[in-house]
Order: sequence, then C-alpha cells, then structure tokens
Amino acid sequence: MTVVAGIDMGVQNIKVVLLRDGEILSHGLAPSGFEPEKAARQALQEALEKARISLSDIKHVAATGVGVELAPMVNSKVSIVSADAMAAVYLFPSARTVIDVGAEESRVIRCDGKGNVLDFALNERCAAGAGAFLEAMARALEVRLEEMGELSLKAKGTASISATCVIFGESDVVSLIHKQEPKYEIARAIYDALAERIASMIHRVGLEPDVMLVGGVARDVGFT
Repeated sequence: MTVVAGIDMGVQNIKVVLLRDGEILSHGLAPSGFEPEKAARQALQEALEKARISLSDIKHVAATGVGVELAPMVNSKVSIVSADAMAAVYLFPSARTVIDVGAEESRVIRCDGKGNVLDFALNERCAAGAGAFLEAMARALEVRLEEMGELSLKAKGTASISATCVIFGESDVVSLIHKQEPKYEIARAIYDALAERIASMIHRVGLEPDVMLVGGVARDVGFT
C-alpha cells in the first residue's frame, strides 16, 4: 500500500487529499487564516484521522497553491497551472480545458490527454476575475454570498456592471441600488461581469472540449 498526500495552500482554505494506490482515501480542510502552515497541519491531521493512518504511513507529500512556500513536510512542489491540468485529466480523461476560479486568482488552461499544459492565461492582477469580486459585490448588495447565486437565477438580465475592477463594480452596484433595480437583476449582472473576465482569458487561450470548472467559485450556482 502506497499513500501519498497532496496539499493545496489556498488563500482562503487549505485542502488536503490522501491517495492510496492512486485512489482517493480521505481529505481534510482548514481555513488558511493568519497561520497557513498551522492550518495545513490541521487539515492533514483531519485527513489522517479519517483514513485511520498515521503521518509515518505517508510516503510522499506534494504541495501547490499560492502559499506553497509555507506548506509543511513537503517533498515536492507543483505549480497551480500544472496541478490543475494533471488533476483534470486524472478525474476526467476527456478534459482539455480547465477553468479555475479561486478566491483571488483565476486561470484558464488548455492541456493534452496526458495532463501536459499546452497554453494558459492568468488573471492575477485584479480580483475582478475571482471569488473576491463576488464577496465584495455581495457586501455592496447587502446579501449573503451563499444566497446571491440563487437570487441571480430569478433575473432576466436587464442590468450590467463594470468588469474592469472591484471598485468600479461596487460603484455600479450602488448606482443600480439607487435606481431601485431589483436585487436579483443586480446579482445577475455581477455574475455576468465575472463571466466576462473569464471569457476574455478563454479567448486568449482557446476553448477545446471537454471543459472542467474548478475552484471555490465552481460551487456557486450563479456562476455555473
């Protein structure tokens, strides 16, 4: 039996997955907070307890994510882009395009059937193309982020906001509120603005089916 661990040092959460002979054995999750290394150890411990094994049973630890340099007990480091491509093909062998929308960054990746990266584009200079944009807009709209996606599904698409940056987007949201635009229409405009930023990266990289959406925003029904 060979057990290996993968650690994703994300901005908001640390994720850990244990694999046994290539199959998912267990996983752990912890908020990154101000001590991401400590959070990584907590997430790893959670995964170990679920699997009912000890740290000594782990043969190799690989890490990725924006905080990869802070990952503890690491044997190897993998770039986020490479990790996305390899994981996509591992989970879905037909995947050729990966759209990763995280908390503060997003990226579009084209890969081959072996998980090799052919091309990619990043949105790392402005949060307007990532989950932080949705969080800021939810605050401006005075709704819970968890509710905004469902709210947007009621819209007909009559409003629009700037996708240029978070500040412009917030200004547009406030303006629409003052115009008494329904909240669900504003919510729809927020997701459309995010999609516009992602579409610009897709245009640069090209789109090849099948497409896989990953990252925290992939769980938001307003975006998917």
